[in-house]
Amino acid sequence: MEEGKRQKQVAGLLQEEINSIFQRLGLTMLNGGMISITSVKITPDLLEARIYLSLFQVNDRDATMKKIEERAWEIKKELTSRIAKQLRRMPELRFYLDDTLDTVFKMEELFKKINEDKEGE
Repeated sequence: MEEGKRQKQVAGLLQEEINSIFQRLGLTMLNGGMISITSVKITPDLLEARIYLSLFQVNDRDATMKKIEERAWEIKKELTSRIAKQLRRMPELRFYLDDTLDTVFKMEELFKKINEDKEGE
């Protein structure tokens, strides 16, 4: 099902605000790596926001995701104070790992290996 106009607007607003909250709370650099918000998807009823995080050169991904989950209430509190006038109800925040970059790196390695094998023949 395609996202509606209001879903896209709210998702964009949430992504922008959560990015600045992450920077303010010092969550953009954890466990030796960088964290960025790749996208925000929101359910049609606007009650759940799925926040996809990209972890770059993070040593322990599980520990990093756990730290973010532990501070979710703090993020939501800050977010509520910023956008309370724009939404009737604050969506529930769910954090997910976006492994798109990992997939891209794996694919590049595979293509590189294939090309090396072809040149060796």
